[in-house]
Order: sequence, then C-alpha cells, then structure tokens
Amino acid sequence: MTVSEEGVGSRSVVAEIREAIVRGDFVPNQRLVEADLSEQFGASRATVRSALVELANEGLVERVQNRGARVRAVSLEEAVEISEVRMVLEGLCAAKAAEHVSKDEARQLKAIGKAMRAAVSGGDVLGYSQLNQELHRLVRQISGQRTAREVLERLRAQSVRHQFRLAMRPGRPSVSLPEHLAIIEAICARDPAAAEEAARAHLRSVITALQEVDQTGVRRLS
Repeated sequence: MTVSEEGVGSRSVVAEIREAIVRGDFVPNQRLVEADLSEQFGASRATVRSALVELANEGLVERVQNRGARVRAVSLEEAVEISEVRMVLEGLCAAKAAEHVSKDEARQLKAIGKAMRAAVSGGDVLGYSQLNQELHRLVRQISGQRTAREVLERLRAQSVRHQFRLAMRPGRPSVSLPEHLAIIEAICARDPAAAEEAARAHLRSVITALQEVDQTGVRRLS
C-alpha cells in the first residue's frame, strides 16, 4: 500500500468509527480493541491505530496508558459547555446562510419546516429528531462557512447522546419547533441579524433544557 492509499484508508476508517460512535454502536467507556476494529472495518492495525489517534484529537476517544483506547464519556456539564460554543457557531452559520441562500435552498428549508410541523402534530418524536439534524446540517451547508461546519460536526458527535436524550423528552419538540421555524423564516427572508439571533435563541433553549435535566438528576440523587 502506498502512502497516499494508507492516508485515504485511515480517513475512511476514521469516518466509519466516528459514525459508529454517533449511532451508539459503541457506548461510552467501551474499550476499542485494535484487533477487533481491524477485522470489523477491514483495515490494518496501523490504519486503525492512526484513526484512533485522530478521533482522540476530536474528543470522541480517549487513550488510557497501558489499557488502549475507549469511547470517551461526555458529562452533562461538558455537554452544556459544548452547547455554549455551538450557540456562537450556529449563529454565525445562520447569518451566513441568510446571506447566501438560493431560491432552491429556501424551498428545501421550508419543506423541512413543513415536515417538522407534521412530525410534531403526529407525535413522531424520532422523525422530528432526524429532521432537526437535517435542518442544522443544511443551514451549515448553505452558510459556506467550512471551518465552522467542521467544528460543529465534531462538537455534535461529542454530545450526540445528550442531544438525543433531550430530543426524546416529552414536550421538547413542541418547544423547539417554533425556534426552528424562526431560524428558517429569517434565513429565507435573507435577514442575517434575525437568523443569527434565532439560532442563538434556540441554543439558549437547549442549554436551559440541559441544565434542567441536570437539576432533576441532582434532586433524584438527594
């Protein structure tokens, strides 16, 4: 295998392990054994080792001395901090999206908004959660802000379990739906300031909800 082929293979394995962690195939604190991953993903152990180093740099994996690698567990407190960083970057992407949105992209955003309304009306919590992710991904894409998009993807991967648990909370979709619709409306109106504020308002709501979960957990333990 040439150096370039090894590089491509490593990037592919990084993406596959990352997606497996995001999907929940690997759970927090689960050991990631190089030999097992090598067999599972059809890659050399050197390629897997390189992938784990990169994922450790992203904060998804942690390497424990003399014990190999494991999936890093993200605390609720850290999930709140991640959401605070996301608030700034999601606001930036929403503002940029409002500047760059095309007519076709505006139609796509409105279609997602319509589907989100239907999901909430029909009690389809899982479908709404998937549309939520699709909306944020499309806004980041429209923004053209590659650096912010890459950082947000890494942050999303780190806190995805907390986000999913929050999305599954009773009544949460009804709270977040108008927030998402406000983002869509501002971007389609090509109003960067309003789009940024709508995105920030949504993330402030997420942070508040996460903190409420934390307080509930403290009360249960006391």
